[in-house]
Amino acid sequence: MGTKALHELLSDREIISNTVQMNLDESTEAWGIKVERVEVKDVRLPVQLQRAMAAEAEAGREARAKVIAAEGEQKAARALKEAADIIADSPAALQLRYLQTLNTISAEKNSTIIFPIPMDLISQFLPRK
Repeated sequence: MGTKALHELLSDREIISNTVQMNLDESTEAWGIKVERVEVKDVRLPVQLQRAMAAEAEAGREARAKVIAAEGEQKAARALKEAADIIADSPAALQLRYLQTLNTISAEKNSTIIFPIPMDLISQFLPRK
């Protein structure tokens, strides 16, 4: 059993049992002893190996989570680019989005809303030098 990998021990127990039984039969036949049955019932792993396997599994999960997060960021970036392209084609779309954002902010019961105004509009009211 010491020559088998862990996944083989767990998945091929019956084959390993038969191999062990054949080896025992060869060794004990000269003594007149017949081994009737060999079963691999329980496989115990050292604590250090269990920790190493847990750490490896955790690293795998973290790597998959990072890939999923990166794919999400990529999709969000594409969606933002598409939205920017649409808004760039229509100034009215930008104004509607701006008003929609103000509406959302006002619904959140904030006490202060900063309302940016383009400088070209304000310059008409400022004294000229």
